[in-house]
Amino acid sequence: MDSPLSNRSARRAEVERATTETKIAAKVNLDGTGLYDVATGVGFLDHMLEQLAKHSLIDITVKAEGDLHIDYHHTTEDTGIALGQAVAKALGDRRGINRFAAATIPMDETLSRVALDVSGRPHLAWRVSFTRDKLGDMDTELFREWFHAFAQNSGITLHVDNLEGVNNHHIIESCFKALARALRQAIAIDPRQADVIPSTKGRLSDGS
Repeated sequence: MDSPLSNRSARRAEVERATTETKIAAKVNLDGTGLYDVATGVGFLDHMLEQLAKHSLIDITVKAEGDLHIDYHHTTEDTGIALGQAVAKALGDRRGINRFAAATIPMDETLSRVALDVSGRPHLAWRVSFTRDKLGDMDTELFREWFHAFAQNSGITLHVDNLEGVNNHHIIESCFKALARALRQAIAIDPRQADVIPSTKGRLSDGS
């Protein structure tokens, strides 16, 4: 007799987003192996999205064209929007997932924590600060914009805390790695409730 896991359809999705400011295509496979193919035109953002894929085991493809001659804001935010929408689409009704997870990740002198609820109710609590305005050519204030866009469009309640750290590169990279590891756990299917939506309400996907 087949189990609910063996009958589950592939959790994959593609999203295309086009505005006067950006054109973005995002593709995810939630049950992947951490493969990535990322090209946003923003080198540091590419590096962070590669970390997200590698440590979440989500296969991620992101191709972005944006108005980088102005600044990196639109490309960063819209990449978070498109990737969040792809994750939400791939999750479907969120049946069988663990739903809650947290990860605390060290990186040299830095320690960061992400706690999340794949609830359908988007929220970002951001307790991360930087001592530099830029990493490479990227404004450090844009990292919050990416996390906010991702949380809002994936339907995830997301708490991000940097607990220790001096090096700004280490601080944000540990945040992305913590997000990755928490996501990996939260979206994994619990075989004990593989055909059950993890809510007493009986639904998660629309935020009710």
